[in-house]
Amino acid sequence: MHPALLYLPGRRLTLPELSAARLDGHVIEVGEGYIPADLPEGAGVRAASLAPLIPPRTAASGPSAAWVHGAGDRPPGRHHVRRTVERRIRVLPQARVVFHDVYVPPEHLVLISGVAITSPTRTMLDLALGLHRDPSLLEWLRLLATVVPHAADDAITQAEGLTRVPGTKRAIDTLCRLRERQDDVTR
Repeated sequence: MHPALLYLPGRRLTLPELSAARLDGHVIEVGEGYIPADLPEGAGVRAASLAPLIPPRTAASGPSAAWVHGAGDRPPGRHHVRRTVERRIRVLPQARVVFHDVYVPPEHLVLISGVAITSPTRTMLDLALGLHRDPSLLEWLRLLATVVPHAADDAITQAEGLTRVPGTKRAIDTLCRLRERQDDVTR
């Protein structure tokens, strides 16, 4: 997607102008921005719309990454990011962004429209590991499994290799049940 086709409020058009264009049917809302109504919404558009919220040296993760990869119709209310550098960083607090001070290595990242996003497998693993703190992540996990079915198997393999990580047993159990449901649907 060409960057000129993504309208972020305050750049070329104000929020009231974009809202009026949306009401007239010229643009549709995608994440933090707007795109022409006849442009298909894909991972590139979703990632580019989040770019203003993703701090430097971080990547979209959790529900935000799941949404970029195609899970769900609406973005999460609060976006999640993790650091992409080994050393700790300071991130200015934002009301709509949750910063997880966990390092994500480069092999677990994908670059979509110039925005770092955790890979589908890493996203699924992070969602499963977070279930013991936030049960609402289960819905994002299920939605992601429908659009990237193989990620559950890969996430199970990665989870089995973890040691001393809270929520690992529950994550593996949940991912196994999710995989069984997928197998039942495909038969």
